[in-house]
Amino acid sequence: MHAPIRKTDGSKLLTLAAMSLGYGVVQLDVTIVNVAIASIGHAFGGAIDALQWVVSAYTIAFAAFILTAGALGDRIGAKRVFLAGFTIFTLASLACALAPSLPFLIAGRALQGLGAAVLVPNSLALLNHAYPGDEERGHAVAIWAAGASLALTAGPLVGGGLITIAGWRSIFLVNLPLGVAGLLLTGRYTSETPSSRGRQIDLAGQVTAILALGCLAGVIIEGGRLGWGSPLVLAGFALFAIATVTFLIAEKRAPQPMLPLWLFANRTFSATALVGLLVNVAFYGLIFVLSLYFQQANGLSALWTGFAFVPMMGAVFLPNLFAPRVAARIGARSTIALGAAVAAASALGLLNIDQGTPYRAIVLQIMAMGAGLGLLVPPLTSTLLGSVERSRSGIASGVLNAMRQTGSVLGVALLGSLAGMAEGLVGGLRLALVVAAAFLAASAAAILIGMPRGRKPARTA
Repeated sequence: MHAPIRKTDGSKLLTLAAMSLGYGVVQLDVTIVNVAIASIGHAFGGAIDALQWVVSAYTIAFAAFILTAGALGDRIGAKRVFLAGFTIFTLASLACALAPSLPFLIAGRALQGLGAAVLVPNSLALLNHAYPGDEERGHAVAIWAAGASLALTAGPLVGGGLITIAGWRSIFLVNLPLGVAGLLLTGRYTSETPSSRGRQIDLAGQVTAILALGCLAGVIIEGGRLGWGSPLVLAGFALFAIATVTFLIAEKRAPQPMLPLWLFANRTFSATALVGLLVNVAFYGLIFVLSLYFQQANGLSALWTGFAFVPMMGAVFLPNLFAPRVAARIGARSTIALGAAVAAASALGLLNIDQGTPYRAIVLQIMAMGAGLGLLVPPLTSTLLGSVERSRSGIASGVLNAMRQTGSVLGVALLGSLAGMAEGLVGGLRLALVVAAAFLAASAAAILIGMPRGRKPARTA
């Protein structure tokens, strides 16, 4: 059994710092934009559905490209690909900051999502390479996840402060020094992973995946505005169905598919991937809707909206650090289910929310939601990585994050549309809370039913 991470191992710690920074900027940009949507809407115009695209363009590209990015890291080395992803992300952030129009900003956000897709799976592959032992890898993943969770929950506060001081464009400029620091640390201290030149890129799967995910997000976002019976919406659903079937056929026939369907024959892999999807539908959708509630229903500024999310920061961070100990005591399966159940209960606890509800009446529920997420992510990630052979860590982490980011896309699209469909934003928020609680409860059931008590490695193709 390996000892926990040693402070004297400087190279490993700096690799961990670089990987945490890469995942951190990705998560920061998931939530930092939420407090800026009112300012962006004021600058460029646009209703809720247009602003949803500012958030969703990022997560659609993130989800659609992450599997190919993981395979590319397996093919030519995770370090090379990670450095390229950091470069793309940093330059795209500059493009967003300079955006002259809403369509240009949405395009820049999509390019950011491409960079994010490259960063996340390869950061996990590099961690897996630097920390080969189960115990030390568990501690490394916990720190990596804690840093990302901290960035995720700090996003609204950092964004609110930057918008108040320097305007909404500054939320993208903050990524520039972070990107430079990540590139320098990675280039100097991170060792390259073994490359597999025989690993092919699945272009047919990539194209159909983008088409399917883009169509699904589009019809959910636009369905509330155009009407679910609109010819355009119905055509979008039909195109989504065709693209999905085509994608599955392509993956079944491809000699080296970007989504190896045989991975899902492993119950542990399937259960953890499904939980990643369901939890993110609820969590990211609620962050988007709560941001709208704080600003539009309660009239808070961007800065005070950021402060409203601060208690979630500590609530996510601390359980991230203690999650490996909890999992060691009660098992990863029970820890993941417990985290999802806590988050579901917190969503239901917010159902008494109304316009003008005092913040003190909802702060505990928001903290509980963050704590539930913080508790389940480290064992979820570590369990999925442990269910496959080490040589497949890049593609395995890519699948998990693709599922999670697909959940983010669907969460913002679905819960955002619910908020716009009901009578008033508050009514829409209550409906979104019920739906989010249902997804969280389903994730707890999925891990308890789907994941066996003993883990078995997935077979190779």
